[in-house]
Amino acid sequence: MQLSIVIVNYKVPYLLLQCLDAVHKAMQQMDAEVFVVDNHSEDGSQALVEKYFPDVMYIANSTNVGFAKANNQAIAQAKGKYVLLLNPDTIIAEDTLQNVCHFAQHAPAFGALGVRMIDRNGKFLPESKRNVPTLYSSFCKLTRWPITPRKEYYCTALSEHQAGEVPVLSGAFMLLNKEALGDVALLDERYFMYGEDIDLSYAITRAGFKNYYFPCTIVHYKGESTHYDATYRRNFYGAMQLFYEKYYGKGLVNGLIKLVTRLLVKMGGKKKQPNAVANQVVVTLSTQQLSYADIIAFFEQNKGEKQVKIEHPTLQITV
Repeated sequence: MQLSIVIVNYKVPYLLLQCLDAVHKAMQQMDAEVFVVDNHSEDGSQALVEKYFPDVMYIANSTNVGFAKANNQAIAQAKGKYVLLLNPDTIIAEDTLQNVCHFAQHAPAFGALGVRMIDRNGKFLPESKRNVPTLYSSFCKLTRWPITPRKEYYCTALSEHQAGEVPVLSGAFMLLNKEALGDVALLDERYFMYGEDIDLSYAITRAGFKNYYFPCTIVHYKGESTHYDATYRRNFYGAMQLFYEKYYGKGLVNGLIKLVTRLLVKMGGKKKQPNAVANQVVVTLSTQQLSYADIIAFFEQNKGEKQVKIEHPTLQITV
């Protein structure tokens, strides 16, 4: 089998259906399978998936086991040469899967691949390609130190439209060479959420393989199932702390970062910004009239000027 697609879901049923619809159309003429691992959403996601996408292999967890463990559950069963980790809050084009698999097949020492992600406002997401976080860049990012060079954290060696090697990819869309990587393709389950994609990217390069950035564009809604509360902050900053201790040890500088991390968890973090602007014009795009490639292009051209909704007549939902 060429490709296994793994989607971890948590309380985003309609985005999940939209994602699966795009995946289903992109899988045509491919030997592929799809897994959905649900982390105890209890929102009817399973019934919806079974109704509209009966061929999907659905793993329903009785508790929220976290992103890393949920992915590993499906990776262990996956039959594909390649495994794609894909967020449910993404939209891919009809040719995305074929294009990335073709690139992977011809890339030297291929380990993993990420793509060019834009948000719902058509803005390029720089986390599409990142550097391995150093103690300095991570400390400055945690503390929001104003003089931190942007290039310290994000990979600016490549432009957003240029393919090439990068150190760190995003788990929102991460194509893994499971056949070659073996157990290296498994995520470290000590990460509950956040940081596991950095760790996996780093582990792949340490094993002698390469991570690639390939600039085909997808939409990543980003953070739809995220609540920016104390639990979020513990998971986010705790993941960073785990990475530093795993690879950099427990020295004085790392101890300082741990102290700052604890303070940030207690102080609070950024608040989720509202998606819509008051009196913003709403435009509805129908999948009955437009391809997903057209819809992605509209997001990019719109630049957030209009609020975009996507109508799915066959799924009887509007996202």
